Amino acid sequence: MNEEELEIIFEGAPDLPQSPRLDQFLAFELPEHSRAYLQKLIDQNLVQVNAKVAKASLKLKVGDSISLNLPEPVPLLVEPENIPLTIVFEDKNMLVINKPAGMITHPGAGVSSGTLVNAVMFHCGSELSGISGTMRPGIVHRLDKDTSGLIMVAKNDLAHQSLAAQIAAKTARRAYLAILEGHLKIKEGVVDKPIGRNPKDRKSMSINQSGRRAVTRYRVLQDFAKYSLVECDLETGRTHQIRVHMAHFQAPVVGDLVYNNKTTGNLAKRTKLGLSGQALHAYKLAFTHPITEELIELQADPPEDFAALLTKLSKAEGLNI
Repeated sequence: MNEEELEIIFEGAPDLPQSPRLDQFLAFELPEHSRAYLQKLIDQNLVQVNAKVAKASLKLKVGDSISLNLPEPVPLLVEPENIPLTIVFEDKNMLVINKPAGMITHPGAGVSSGTLVNAVMFHCGSELSGISGTMRPGIVHRLDKDTSGLIMVAKNDLAHQSLAAQIAAKTARRAYLAILEGHLKIKEGVVDKPIGRNPKDRKSMSINQSGRRAVTRYRVLQDFAKYSLVECDLETGRTHQIRVHMAHFQAPVVGDLVYNNKTTGNLAKRTKLGLSGQALHAYKLAFTHPITEELIELQADPPEDFAALLTKLSKAEGLNI
């Protein structure tokens, strides 16, 4: 198997500690690769710092020389499946899909079919970038299973690198609509609180100082008796970012099975509200086209169940769930 060798000199990085961990810096410096992929390279002794094999926890100093051996992409292991897609934008370099709630973005532990990747592979055939590895071909960023909305998919590595770099540089804009259970005291503002793995439950995330910086801009669009409609604009893209930030202010996303400890945070109550997922929808996306450099601005209306719940809230302020 052929390998590509990459050399990086650490000269500091914005939004990171002065002496970041090796794995933390690589995830920042190489956003086109998944953190799991980079961690695997470290575990396989394919990453060296100052000509010595390094561990993920190594703290970097300015001037450190980092070298990586990137294995040549291997053939895809995921099977294409004929699953209908709602395509909002497509050309020979990329496509943007309006993903429904309930669909997993890419295969993972215990899941190998029925994902967005399976559907995209059927639609695109061999026209997908391989940067994110065999389980996530073409996937530039992800949406949680129970979150609906716009997601970018790259058909070649050049497009993938450009789109991933825009997300890392915060020039690609992603806005969400969320129905919250409760209210935010300050109706417009910025949440700037780090998010990392929950030390008490490694399957969830939490706000903690050892996490990575996470920034969410929000604006309350409408308050109801017990709920509120909020627009959230991501400046960073941490796992479960909006869900964790809103729950921190005691106004979790309606129907969130992980971070909502109020009345709608279980499957039965979510179903009673008519929701197929949590009330979180990625409705706006703006980016520079990776080839033409044209500004692309896209919007997708919330799904029917989300819109129906808003209608109920507007007509019945005292909705009891």
